[in-house]
Amino acid sequence: MLRKLRVTLAVISITLVTLLFLDFSGTAHRWFGWMAKIQFLPALLALNAGVVVALIAVTLIFGRVYCSVICPLGIMQDIFARLGRTRRKYRYSYSRALTWLRLTMLAVMAISILLGIGAVVALLAPYSAYGRIAQSLLAPLWALGNNLLAAMAERADSYAFYSVDVWMRSGITLAVAAATLAVLAVLAWRNGRTYCNTVCPVGTVLGYVARFSWLKPVIDTTRCNACGLCARNCKAACIDSKTHTIDYTRCVTCMNCIDTCRHGAISYARRRATATSSSTTRGKATDAQRRSFIVTSAVVGAAAALRAQEKTVDGGLAVLADKKIPHRNTPIVPAGAHGWRHLSAHCTACQLCVAACPNGVLRPAADPARLMQPEASYERGYCRPECTRCSQVCPTGAIQPVTREEKTAVQVGHAVWVRANCVPLTDGVECGNCARHCPAGAIQMVASDPADEKSVKIPVVNDARCIGCGACENLCPARPFSAIYVEGHERHHNI
Repeated sequence: MLRKLRVTLAVISITLVTLLFLDFSGTAHRWFGWMAKIQFLPALLALNAGVVVALIAVTLIFGRVYCSVICPLGIMQDIFARLGRTRRKYRYSYSRALTWLRLTMLAVMAISILLGIGAVVALLAPYSAYGRIAQSLLAPLWALGNNLLAAMAERADSYAFYSVDVWMRSGITLAVAAATLAVLAVLAWRNGRTYCNTVCPVGTVLGYVARFSWLKPVIDTTRCNACGLCARNCKAACIDSKTHTIDYTRCVTCMNCIDTCRHGAISYARRRATATSSSTTRGKATDAQRRSFIVTSAVVGAAAALRAQEKTVDGGLAVLADKKIPHRNTPIVPAGAHGWRHLSAHCTACQLCVAACPNGVLRPAADPARLMQPEASYERGYCRPECTRCSQVCPTGAIQPVTREEKTAVQVGHAVWVRANCVPLTDGVECGNCARHCPAGAIQMVASDPADEKSVKIPVVNDARCIGCGACENLCPARPFSAIYVEGHERHHNI
């Protein structure tokens, strides 16, 4: 019964989280956006103390249920592990914990957070890894299915569906997502929760907290006959049937052992204290590991806190597919990010903002220093002043919430005019697209020859009013590069 309840909750959880990355209408975010904000690492980086304390409290009561019910990457591994049962039903066995590797990966995560090495944090963060898989691999298939339904509906004179663009936002992110999926699928198919118990820093932290959980699987030695059936069904490889012990730092509370024990020797209950010499010996042997974990966890918390302190100081348009991305000395990041340094220090590259962007503006960066973190570019659309969706969905605080009024007063960049590309000068025709569509009124058309009022008009940018939305760059008819483009600001400021 407990296992069925856990599986039901896990299915609901991964479905809702996946919808956040697939739904292009924004409906899922309005209803289930909180699912992204209850993930452990995003909540920690956002200094969302309520969520972090709640997850730790849940772990202290029920064990590592976060890893088996809430974390989408863990649930995905369970799906692959389930598929592996078709090869061999009882294929797991007990293995010793690779404590040195677990603490090393936790230390790497802590140092990366402290030094602001976003690429490493992005690769190790479990929620972000799943987000890249969903956004890069599943979202295009979802969109293609939607377009097929839209075509069928159109033939029936119905507009219940509408077509959306399907395009690759980043080849690097796609490759990382595909490689992550392949590695995790193989590991889970063969050995179950290997990644969760050797690499994942979140799993390591919650695992050591789970040692002191109130409820956990407990083996009744008076009933156990050491048949090993529980160990052969334990995907965490944490049950030693010979010594009747369970490594609770690796147990993800999947309830498989309870469900498969034929003698009722395992129950989900409060662990009874034992005074055996063996337990005392094991306790002494792990004292050094506890001290190492406490020190490393303190470094992780301090790193997140130090980085989070920077927060306080610190319409139906034609798609111009043949535009090329201009060179920008400073990347453009959303209004709520305060600047690319703040975003880089807090972003885990989960791609939720990229998936939620309705205008095709955000895409993963290819720069190694900001690998897979979002940046804006205006070849497919521009950042509409009334849209604040990326700030609403960000779970880490890398993009803080902004209102529509606040966004229209934030300069994320400024427009730069390139005389050599401007159509009025190259083709001798009137244009004015940039001035006509500038929502901030920052561009005016003036005579190219001050001495001749009848000469063709060219744009002049008022930097004090420009907010860097990119409407001018996106709607400029010049090819292959726009005659006006947006240069980002290292630090945003209000106009």
